[in-house]
Amino acid sequence: MSVETGKLMALVLAGAWRASPPESKCSAESLTRVAPTLLQTRAGGLAWWRLRDSDLADIEPAGRLHREYLLDNFQAMVNERLVIRVITRLQSVGVDPLLAKGWAVARLYPERGLRTYEDIDLWVRPRDYAIAVEALKGQVAPDYPVEMHQRVHLLEPAWDELYENSRVVSLGEVEVRTLGPEDHLRLLCVYMFYHGVRRPLWLCDIGAIMESLPADFNWDYCLRGGPRSSEWLACAFGLAHQVLGASLNDTPLSQRARRLPRWLVPSLLRQWGQEDDPLQRTALKNPRKSTQLKGVSLRWPNPIRATVRVRGPFNALPRFPFQVVELLIQALQLLVRLPTLLRSSR
Repeated sequence: MSVETGKLMALVLAGAWRASPPESKCSAESLTRVAPTLLQTRAGGLAWWRLRDSDLADIEPAGRLHREYLLDNFQAMVNERLVIRVITRLQSVGVDPLLAKGWAVARLYPERGLRTYEDIDLWVRPRDYAIAVEALKGQVAPDYPVEMHQRVHLLEPAWDELYENSRVVSLGEVEVRTLGPEDHLRLLCVYMFYHGVRRPLWLCDIGAIMESLPADFNWDYCLRGGPRSSEWLACAFGLAHQVLGASLNDTPLSQRARRLPRWLVPSLLRQWGQEDDPLQRTALKNPRKSTQLKGVSLRWPNPIRATVRVRGPFNALPRFPFQVVELLIQALQLLVRLPTLLRSSR
């Protein structure tokens, strides 16, 4: 059942990041079935963009997607004002942050509201971290966090190289520094895999980037490092191509992207079709609540996430060994955190 739901998600979202998406082949029955999952994963507005000119636009599930689209566009305006406020504040104290994800990828879509995001991800040099944190106290809405990073765990270049390859783009009257397209692509791919490609929007991001690469995109710089990183990039391209119809064009990754291991696409679709379990999200916050005991139990790991967590290859071999290692990591992390969580719940 979950794989079938995942297939319907892919059917609705294929090419949805384009200014003129392809004609939808989704039926009214299928849309009715998948609409709750689209809304739950924050892809409802993007789904409406894909379906807005089709015969499905007049049925009730599409109405819910349309309302989500309108709300997302309003939220996008609020988000951009918050980004401007944060960047302006940091620049006023001499901090030049790097912006990634969120608005930095939303600007690649035909409308900003088509790519929802719930926080602002910034990277600052370690020497500027304390200054940046202090400068933003009381400057941002409490329910809209700023994720401030001083280490780029998922990228290889040092700070000087990241800044040298960065781009400055305009947001209103503010100049915003973003990761360069090569570094941003790598970050988004690895982040997506690290979290098991849980959200369809993340794969839509890869499709949007694949089809908007600048003419001066430096593939040698992007594919630097060991073969594992290049393999992950190729698999991200392959998933966006096979699942969502993204164009591979003529890139160094094209041939490898067409040869995905047989387990990868079904694992992705199964993940998309799973219903969100609120117990899994909240159990560790209140471990003494009897209604949350089930949520504390460990889950069999997502094979995509397990592979990346142990830096394994995306090959044809079974994922079972990687999943066992990931389950042991989860168990160890739970044991380390449990005393603190129990004390905080008293």
